[in-house]
Amino acid sequence: MGAAQVLWGALALLRIAWCLLPQTGYLHPDEFFQSPEVMAEDVLGLEAYRPWEFLPGAPCRSVLFPLLTAGSVFWLLGLWPGAVSGYSLLVGPRLAFTALSFGLDWAAFRAAARWGAEPWRALLLLAGSHVALVFHTRTLANAVEGVLFSWLLLLAAPGARGGGRLLGALLAAGFFNRPTFLAFALPPLLLWAGGGAGGRPLSAKALGRGARELLPGAALAAGVFVAADSWYYSWRLGLGPGPVLTPAHFLAYNLDPRNLARHGTHPRLTHLAVNGLLLFGPLHVRAVTGAWGVLKESLGSLAQLRAGWARAAGGLLDTRTVLLLFYFVPLGLLSLFSHQEPRFLVPLLTPLTLLSSQKGRGLGPWRAAAVILFNGLGALFFGCLHQGGLVPCLAHLERSIHSPGPEGQPSHYTLLFSHTYMPPRYLLRLHGQEPPVEVIDLGGAESGTLCRTLEQLSSQPICKSAGGDRICRIFVVTPGTAREAVARCPFSLKNETRVLPHLTLEDPPRLSALLSSRWKDSLSLYILEVGEQKEL
Repeated sequence: MGAAQVLWGALALLRIAWCLLPQTGYLHPDEFFQSPEVMAEDVLGLEAYRPWEFLPGAPCRSVLFPLLTAGSVFWLLGLWPGAVSGYSLLVGPRLAFTALSFGLDWAAFRAAARWGAEPWRALLLLAGSHVALVFHTRTLANAVEGVLFSWLLLLAAPGARGGGRLLGALLAAGFFNRPTFLAFALPPLLLWAGGGAGGRPLSAKALGRGARELLPGAALAAGVFVAADSWYYSWRLGLGPGPVLTPAHFLAYNLDPRNLARHGTHPRLTHLAVNGLLLFGPLHVRAVTGAWGVLKESLGSLAQLRAGWARAAGGLLDTRTVLLLFYFVPLGLLSLFSHQEPRFLVPLLTPLTLLSSQKGRGLGPWRAAAVILFNGLGALFFGCLHQGGLVPCLAHLERSIHSPGPEGQPSHYTLLFSHTYMPPRYLLRLHGQEPPVEVIDLGGAESGTLCRTLEQLSSQPICKSAGGDRICRIFVVTPGTAREAVARCPFSLKNETRVLPHLTLEDPPRLSALLSSRWKDSLSLYILEVGEQKEL
C-alpha cells in the first residue's frame, strides 16, 4: 500500500472521528431546520420548530432526502429503548451524511483519469478539504447536492458509456433536493449532449437527442419525489388532495427579490471574491488565475470567443479549460442572485479538486503547505469556533431540564436566546411532558427588548412569585459580546455558565478585547439564570 493510500485512509478516519467527536461549530440554521429538526418531530414526536419551508401552505422543500437520512436514523433510534439521547440526536443524522460523503471520494477517484487528473492526488485534495471534513459531515441539503453533482460528473465524463437514464434520474433528484442543482448540472450535461471527446457537434439535434435519453430516468425519479411529497404534505400535514410540486414553490419564492432580501442581500461578486476563498482558499485562487489566463488567450480572437463553448462541447478544448467552465459557470449563475452564502458553493469541491490535480500540474511544496494550513484553519473555524457554544449549551440545558427539580417541586423553564443562531429545539429532547419548557429566540434584538421580555416573563401567572404553583426558571443564552446587555436589566443573576469557544460574526468581539487578559469572555457563550428583580 502506497503513501497516498495510507494518507487517504487517515483522512477518512479523521472525517468519521470528526463527526463522532462531535463537532461543536454551527454552520447555518439550515443544517438543523431543513432535516433533523423536522424529522425529530415527525418520527420521534419530539417538540420542534417547524420552519416555513415545511409548512403545508406552500411547501418548498422535498421531504424524501430528509426521510431517507435523518428520518431513517431517528426511526432506528426509536426501536431501542434508551437510545434516544442528546448525543445520538445530534450525531446520528450527521453520521448518515458522513457515510454519504464517501460517495464524493468514490466518484472523484473513478472520474479523475477521465478528466485528465491524477486519481490519488484528486482524492487527497478532496479528503483533506475542510469542506469534506465539516460541510459534508453536516445535515445540509448542499452536501447532498455536492454528492449528486460528483456522480453526475462521473457519468458525464468523456468515454463514459450509456448513463442517459441515470443522468436523468440524478438531474431530477438534484432538482428536487435543491433547484439550484440545474446551475451545476448545465455545463457537464451540455458537454455530454455534444458527445464530449467523441467530437459530436453541439446542435439542436444533439440537444434533442440528449433530452430524449435523459427523459425516462428524469420522469421516473421526479414521479417518486412528487409521490413522496404529495403523501407527506397532503396526508401527513393535511394540505389537501393533489400533487405537491415543491421545486415550483422554491423557485417562486427565490425568484422574488423581496423574499431574498429577508435573508440578506450581498454584492454580486461575493461568491467570487469571498465565499470561494472561504471554502477553497489557495485552490480557488489558482482557478481564478487559470481562468484569467484562458480568458486572455480567448480575447485574442473574437471568433474563438464566440465559438468557445461549442468547441468545449465538441471535445476540442483541453480538459483543464472544460473543468474551469464546470467551476465558474455555476459560480456565475449563482452570483445572479443577491443572496449568497458559502454553503451554496459546496458542490464545486469535486470539479475544483479534479482541476487542481491535473496530470503534469503539481501544486509544489509551498502551495501544498498553504493548502494544508488553510484547510486545518478552516476545519477549526467552521467545525469548532463559529457559533461553537450553542450546541454544547443546548446539551447543558437538556441535562438541567431532565434532572430532578429542587425538592420535587414542579418547574417551568424559559430559555431565552439572544444574539445567537436559531436554537434547534429537538436537541432538548422534549416530549411535551413535565416540566414544560418555553423557548424564545430574540435573534439580534436590542437590549431594551431583552429587558422588557424578562419583565414580562417574571410576572407570568404560572410562577410562584406571581401567585402560581410552579418554580419559574429563566435562562438567558447570549455571547460574551452581548453579556453587558443582560447585566443592564434590573434582575439579579443566580447562576452563570460559560461555554468556550464561541464566535459570532454577526456580533464580533473587538480586537482590543481579544488582546486583553479577558479574551475568553469575548469568545464564550453564557448561560445566565435570571433571579429576582432588583428594587429601583
